Amino acid sequence: MNAPDRIVDWTDANQALLVAEFARLKTLLAGEPAAEVQQRVDACRAALASPAAIDVLAGRLGLTAFERDTLLLAAGVEMDSALGAACAGGAGRGAAATFGIALAVLPDAHWSALTPMRPLRRWRLVEVGDGATLVGARLRIDERVLHYIAGVNGLDARLRPLLRPVPAVELLADAQRDTAQAIVDALAHRPAAANALVQLWGDDAYGQRDVAACVAARAGLDLYAIDAADIPAAAAEADALLTLWEREAALLDAALLVEIGDTASHAVRRFAERCGGLVFAALREPIALARGGERRRVDLPGGADALRLWQRTLAGRVGDTAALADAAAAFRLSAHDVRAVAERLPAADDTAALRAQCRELACHRLEGLARRIAPSAGWSDLVLPEAQLHTLHEIASHVRHRTTVHQRWGFAAQSARGLGLAVLFAGDSGTGKTMAAEVLARELDLDLLRVDLASVVSKYIGETEKNLARIFDAADGGGAILLFDEADALFGKRSEVKDSHDRYANIEVSYLLQRMEAYRGLAILTTNQKAALDSAFQRRLRFVVQFPFPDANQREHIWRRVFPAAAPTAGLDPARLAQLQMSGGQIRNIAVNAAFHAAEAGEPVGMTQLLRAAHAEAAKRERPLADAETRGWA
Repeated sequence: MNAPDRIVDWTDANQALLVAEFARLKTLLAGEPAAEVQQRVDACRAALASPAAIDVLAGRLGLTAFERDTLLLAAGVEMDSALGAACAGGAGRGAAATFGIALAVLPDAHWSALTPMRPLRRWRLVEVGDGATLVGARLRIDERVLHYIAGVNGLDARLRPLLRPVPAVELLADAQRDTAQAIVDALAHRPAAANALVQLWGDDAYGQRDVAACVAARAGLDLYAIDAADIPAAAAEADALLTLWEREAALLDAALLVEIGDTASHAVRRFAERCGGLVFAALREPIALARGGERRRVDLPGGADALRLWQRTLAGRVGDTAALADAAAAFRLSAHDVRAVAERLPAADDTAALRAQCRELACHRLEGLARRIAPSAGWSDLVLPEAQLHTLHEIASHVRHRTTVHQRWGFAAQSARGLGLAVLFAGDSGTGKTMAAEVLARELDLDLLRVDLASVVSKYIGETEKNLARIFDAADGGGAILLFDEADALFGKRSEVKDSHDRYANIEVSYLLQRMEAYRGLAILTTNQKAALDSAFQRRLRFVVQFPFPDANQREHIWRRVFPAAAPTAGLDPARLAQLQMSGGQIRNIAVNAAFHAAEAGEPVGMTQLLRAAHAEAAKRERPLADAETRGWA
């Protein structure tokens, strides 16, 4: 028989081969000589520019010639009505392929082909229907496999809700590109068919994804990612997922990225250890696995590496080299986030928009755990003794020049610990601790994030640490100032271990100690119970600022500044008002309440309204005002 003309389109050529294969099977079912039909099959195969889908599948999944023909028989029943009728025969049965038919008519038949460990069932290529006997049960081809044989190759529909394609990117930090190349070099020494597990650990989750995609691309593989939370805990369901993925890895030329994050459950560890092909595990800290494999650290770019990344990514968008260097030092972002910033910049050379986009990225990740405070207070609003003001200016100087000291002068190279700036603001409520934090944020042009302790602290084991990790990671990357109000609730002294609750509470405090020491930004702790703080925290504090209760002169200054210029006032005597033993915060409450009384009466704010508001404020404290405090007010 003459060979057909070479078919340019692979899909048409693949379809022609299937038609010829089905014709060969029909000949075998009819008991007729198949030599001529086999020549047609061979000719169609020769016309293919690349191997047919059925041949690729048989080779990659290890099918014997008989198993290949059995799979074609199950496919032919679905695609060729004449082949289905030939399987039904004249006995009035429905069109179905059975293992009994395959054993009776196909060459090189063997009983082991349908055992659970052989490819037909190991890879779920066919499903065995109900039947009185195994040989009489219907063989139904899996839909995904049927489409693959027909030349349509796409991710299994059952995996689409769980897996996400991860495209390779061009712009990576130099250190991460070097890590990817090191992994490629290490994998080059393994046997071609060997499985490989690579743990990518560190604080840059996006960077881990980029490195995995880079390695997969260089290996000629597509990369898909799955969240650890989507891996079933039940062993049977996890095994089914493993089978489907490993089949996809073979059919799609793909690698898998398991995004674990902070904690790897037993089910996730088992999945990673048993998963075939090239598998990446992205996590915060490396874990011990029986399978072993490569371990590579992937952290957020820093120092000169970060600056080079920013310069390459933002080339042509930000021409101010000094501003770019300042932003790269202030915001510790992944390559993914730097690319996102570049895409969102509204115009070239807009350094204000550059910082705004960087800050927005960090704050977005802290939703539900911290609240952004818009700083409005300035240095002139602070009424403090000279020593405290000097310390606050010194704190601002430390933040402003941290890049020079840590990076250019080499202090960061000596030790990775203690690079952050943790300070304590101690004093009674209303003495200006939060206002001072606002002043620093405004001075340094940084976001001020107040940590919501109610959302952070959890009764479930390990959840508090996870929430704290999210806070520190996002704040570290975004250059934000962290404000822990009422810090003694979270940073309290560790207690003697009497039960499991004490043990886990102490673990939380110990974890906080580690993260505080590694945090590179400014963390402000406020408390009115300094003695309640754990002594280990106090040792790690760079500065301690004691906010005293204001004296009479300071209270007079506060009264002179508490009313906005637009607020109508009449007959106010700041010196007499300063007789009132109240903190700055309480003075502000009195002023605001007095303003409402005046607005209701249609009058300017006067001493009468202030007296009424002062008594209301004192009632909250359950301490009546002394006559000397309000003598001469009204």
